[in-house]
Amino acid sequence: MTKTASLYRMVMPNHVCPYGLKSKWQLERNGYTVEDHWLRTRNETDAFMAEQSVKTTPQTFIDGERIGGNDDLKRFFGGHVSAPNETTYRPVITVFAMTAAMALAASTAVLGNPLTTQAAMWFISLSMCMLAILKLQDVERFSTMFLNYDLLARRWVPYGYLYPFGEAVAGVLMTAGVMTWLSAPLALFIGGVGAVSVIKAVYVDRRELKCACVGGSTNVPLGFVSLTENLFMVGMALWMLVR
Repeated sequence: MTKTASLYRMVMPNHVCPYGLKSKWQLERNGYTVEDHWLRTRNETDAFMAEQSVKTTPQTFIDGERIGGNDDLKRFFGGHVSAPNETTYRPVITVFAMTAAMALAASTAVLGNPLTTQAAMWFISLSMCMLAILKLQDVERFSTMFLNYDLLARRWVPYGYLYPFGEAVAGVLMTAGVMTWLSAPLALFIGGVGAVSVIKAVYVDRRELKCACVGGSTNVPLGFVSLTENLFMVGMALWMLVR
């Protein structure tokens, strides 16, 4: 039996609604034949929304019943739609997965073997670089979130602005394997202060905060992830100093 759905979406000379395209793709992926109705002008779109008493397009109808917009359609098919303030570890997982792949690739290219001590060191230093990039995209927002828990930044506000630059410098120098006299103490300092700050905020004071480790606009909870980032820096610094 053929499954049919009616989709109303904006397709104008200067704008094709991306959510309309996603809705069409969702329907076709789930085996529906789509009756694709284009709303070609602003007046036509406004008239449709007024008629249906809705505030947005696209709108999908299945068996005469209005399903709703793209998020509603995703829920209809059993998909997950993230809430605005929903906790997620996806940004951190993405960063560490990519830096691990980059470290393995670099080790293979340079040393002919992905599983080397150097690959592990590159993983940490490249992770520092990547996390610094995310923080540096919006230093103001990062520093604001950072002030919620970092002990040094709360005593000296400029540290919240300097931190991502310090992490970037240490990460780049560690990746290159140069100027250990600067990179190792720098990583040891910022990682040590960060680890103590996280332990106090999360495990002593039992505060529920957002982590600034991947920038100031994510919903990663402060805790194990940020502590791991800081302990990685401390461990890498100590290893380089001892070696």
